[in-house]
Amino acid sequence: MKIREEGLVSVVIPCYNAAPYIEDCLNGLLSQTYNQIEVILVNDASTDNTVKIVEQWIENSNPSFPIILCNLPVNTGFAGALNIGYFMSTGEYIAVNDADDISHPLRFEKQVNFLKENPDYDLIGTNYRAFTDGNKENGKEANWLYYGDDIRKIYALGKHCICHGTILFRGKVFDLLGGPTRRITGAEDYEFIVKFLNAKLKIDNLRDVLYYYRVHEKQRSKQFYGSAKGE
Repeated sequence: MKIREEGLVSVVIPCYNAAPYIEDCLNGLLSQTYNQIEVILVNDASTDNTVKIVEQWIENSNPSFPIILCNLPVNTGFAGALNIGYFMSTGEYIAVNDADDISHPLRFEKQVNFLKENPDYDLIGTNYRAFTDGNKENGKEANWLYYGDDIRKIYALGKHCICHGTILFRGKVFDLLGGPTRRITGAEDYEFIVKFLNAKLKIDNLRDVLYYYRVHEKQRSKQFYGSAKGE
């Protein structure tokens, strides 16, 4: 099995045409109180100037953590970009951060502490606020998440109750189970969570709002479901 660096969080950002939002996303990572991170940004053959903005941000911000910019020659889709990032990860933990969203400064600190204090758990999500333009703190708090034993019950009904962009999980689980597949287009995140449940692994959500989900016209959830989570 792959040797992973103890305590390190590998933050995977699948990215396609995120030029208007990627700086906010990266600034959120720069503000983290937990600083043992690496960032793996998988540019899924963007056709806008996402790469130029990221390179300029790195030059201007000089982050203390490494940023691996993986530019794919062809578009692989959401699941493909995630899997590439997961395979490139070296951390004990893997976190997702969608390119148009922002993590609260305490996000990784609280999630890592949870998994350290609860060694029988393998994945932890968080609560979040959905926002449009303006102050993200004034966004609408999610009302569809569940917690504790209710999570398994909800997925048994074929429903979903973990926001994929908020998840942090043990890297060893990816090494054992693999990542999301392309079998269910638009529901790759749902299928990935079900892998954990089918393997009898324990997962949960933190009730703290530790993520800001940006609502805009070009996001994937509107493409597949006609509305964004949190609305």
